[in-house]
Amino acid sequence: MNRYVVIGNPIAHSQSPKIHARFAALTGEAMAYDRLLVPLDGFADALTQLQQEGVLGCNVTVPFKFEAFAAAQVASARAQLALAANTLRFEAGQVFADNTDGVGLVRDIEHNAGVSLAGRDVLLIGAGGAAAGVLAPLLLARPHKLVVVNRSLDKAEALVLRHRAHPSLQQALQHTELSTQALASPGGPFDVVINASATSLSGAGVPVPASVLKAGTLVYDMMYGPAAAPLLQWARDHGGIGRDGLGMLVEQAAEAFLLWRGVRPPSAQVLQEMRAAQP
Repeated sequence: MNRYVVIGNPIAHSQSPKIHARFAALTGEAMAYDRLLVPLDGFADALTQLQQEGVLGCNVTVPFKFEAFAAAQVASARAQLALAANTLRFEAGQVFADNTDGVGLVRDIEHNAGVSLAGRDVLLIGAGGAAAGVLAPLLLARPHKLVVVNRSLDKAEALVLRHRAHPSLQQALQHTELSTQALASPGGPFDVVINASATSLSGAGVPVPASVLKAGTLVYDMMYGPAAAPLLQWARDHGGIGRDGLGMLVEQAAEAFLLWRGVRPPSAQVLQEMRAAQP
């Protein structure tokens, strides 16, 4: 049976095995998918071992996404823009790297939440690996304005400059005003606010002022479950609509499944099932 794994540290919380098992059952694909806890200094060795064992690919979560990109001989355009990878495919002795986070995010917002990004004003909070993975797909959705804020402004500026210079985004940038602002004064209000920072995971509280919101603003936390709850409650308290990142998790997994198996699984069905199973 074809084998795949998800690599991370920590990894016990990962929902990816459940998602891919359901994808496989619904599409009739014969595959096994497991978690693999990797020591913080052991990513390269783990990758070599997996290839030797005949594993066909892996998903990569924190803190190894930058290492995953660096380990690849070939990378997709979206992985090159992010300088990070969450999906690897092993073939003919080579490692192919992709980043499906951004397309998963956009698909969840537009298809599952029913919110079109085209022509909207969007705030992206964060400039680390998570934000880097989603910025290009957000631009390709052609919002009217896309503002990136981060605790370290120079990091946000470097991320934006890299995207402004990339040939694949020049047409999209004709439709979107891409800029950076300070975290404490991001402007607004916005139609969509996306938290790609680690604030929810660390319990650090809401990273931006309520002035970024208006009635009906979609506030999207890329975390899911209890970690996302405080930000989503804050959104509702100020007239916004809160949504966690479970749909992004399912949709990015669907893109990885398509890359590996050549079949698009019914992600909306699996997301609905997972939401129904939540306490």
